Amino acid sequence: MRIRVSQEGGLDWPILKRWDVPWQWQTASLTSFACGLSFVLTGLAETAAIPLLGIKIEELSLDEKAELLFLDQSITTAMVLGVIYGITNTFQPLPEDMFRYDLREPFNLQKGWLLWAVIGLVGALLVIALTGVAMSAFSGETPHRETDSLVRLLPLIGSSSISTACLVGITGVLAPILEETVFRGFFMVSLTKWVPTPISVLISAAVFAIAHLTPGEFPQLFVLGIILGFSYAQTRNLLTPITIHAFWNSGVILILTFLQVVTLLLVVES
Repeated sequence: MRIRVSQEGGLDWPILKRWDVPWQWQTASLTSFACGLSFVLTGLAETAAIPLLGIKIEELSLDEKAELLFLDQSITTAMVLGVIYGITNTFQPLPEDMFRYDLREPFNLQKGWLLWAVIGLVGALLVIALTGVAMSAFSGETPHRETDSLVRLLPLIGSSSISTACLVGITGVLAPILEETVFRGFFMVSLTKWVPTPISVLISAAVFAIAHLTPGEFPQLFVLGIILGFSYAQTRNLLTPITIHAFWNSGVILILTFLQVVTLLLVVES
């Protein structure tokens, strides 16, 4: 990591640098509210539209259910990102390090998005594992893991290449792009207008964990959110947290797929 000396003579750490946020708290608050509202309304509209279109969920095949989930996530992603970009574009020109998705210099020591994604992912695996061990030792119970929330997808995972591809597309592409743009790209960055960057990382990580509505997984999601936030603060490139998030999610899907295939092979052999 390159450490620069600021004009005041102090050390200038990249992860401590704030963003030059052009909007005020009213815009940040209303945009956050609009994102949440569009997420809820999109879900309600889709739920109401399904019977009107003559679609009966219980009669759909596994592939069709997976395709419907993919369509749902695609519409939700488009709507929420449309709200963010529609509002923030009124403040053009934005600083270069805001909403930046830059494929260049992936292995640059200071800001390489792929290098820091690998570092962040390894760090997430280690820290979250230690968090689970500490929680288990403290409470005497096995803590919930993020994989628990994906167990309900088991009937779709591995049933066919189509369903697996749809789920990887949801968890490994659409969800990371949506969540990292909202929680890190907009919310965390906006907070740096009023609080230091490390504090904004912690606040956004807490909101990120709460937004998943899985209280048992809060510690792990909070730790993951912290790592995602600091990795973004280091590189100023949203591809970094998106890549970490994508591999975290899709890795779970691929592991569950592998376990299901192994289980089926054992059943066949027996």
